[in-house]
Amino acid sequence: MTNIKIMEVEIHHPNKVVENQFYIDHFRKQKKEITHFLEIMGRDKRYIIDDPKENSFTMGLEASKRVLKKSGLTSNDIDMIVFSTQTPEYTFPTNAMLIHQALRGKNQTICMDSNSNCAGMVVAVEQTCRYMLGNPQIKYALVIGSDYNSINCNPDDEITFSNYGDASSAVILEKVEDKVGFIDSQYYSDSREAKNVLFPAVGLSNLYNKDIKNTDVHIKWIPFDGTCVVKPAVESMEEMIKKHNLTKKDIVAYCLSQFSYKNIQLIQEELQEDMNKMIYVGDEFGYTGTSSPFLALYRGIEQGKIKRGDHLFFWSVGTGWQICTMLFKF
Repeated sequence: MTNIKIMEVEIHHPNKVVENQFYIDHFRKQKKEITHFLEIMGRDKRYIIDDPKENSFTMGLEASKRVLKKSGLTSNDIDMIVFSTQTPEYTFPTNAMLIHQALRGKNQTICMDSNSNCAGMVVAVEQTCRYMLGNPQIKYALVIGSDYNSINCNPDDEITFSNYGDASSAVILEKVEDKVGFIDSQYYSDSREAKNVLFPAVGLSNLYNKDIKNTDVHIKWIPFDGTCVVKPAVESMEEMIKKHNLTKKDIVAYCLSQFSYKNIQLIQEELQEDMNKMIYVGDEFGYTGTSSPFLALYRGIEQGKIKRGDHLFFWSVGTGWQICTMLFKF
């Protein structure tokens, strides 16, 4: 049986750690109290870029080097590079091409960037798995997720500025003849409030307008009820469990979006699952956007909660909004 497995996963984050108290003090100066908000979101610390030479590309490159070293592969083994980001350092060339250049990849490598916002790396892995199954020339793929979010947050907006952190993750996907790997996925899109979150707020066509203020370029976030994603997430998971003749006891771990601890709790409650199966890293990393479910995967493996042969769910939600739920046998 031909399938696509996650061979290895690695992560990278900046050295600087910023704790909650910094943001609490920052917003108290604006007469805003965010202590309860940070508790709901599940925040404690987050890694923030403070080196002008570091960005989404350099973080992704470092994670890529680490995962190649761990896997024992070289860039010549990689047939496809996919770079998932919503904060690309460059729009052309693609960041995947720059990764290819830095790693000295072979000429036959497929290179592309992907953007599904915060659902991005889940979508990129899902789409790459499906492509690999249909292309006999692809044996190994490198999928990278990296967002430099902190620089794009408005310091006057508590929802983004106090919530986001910076980090990257990279996985090696391998085509194997085995019963482990990618099983299925399901999407759910609701675009009725697609403009609740905009970046850049004024649109790219207005970036050079001399009348635009710096704050107009930052992420624009109109508050909305983020718990609206819980019901379709739970329904997608339950449908796939039933479709593949599994039970909830077969699911060992859930690597979910780390945007909100409250949402993870609600999903756990609706599924009537054990909270220990919900891998949570948002207290350490803050919210890192595209990479967050794979930071959870990395920590889950590191902590011994996820082992080969375990059934996992990956789930995340992209601005707009769109959820992607993916079932894997790790």
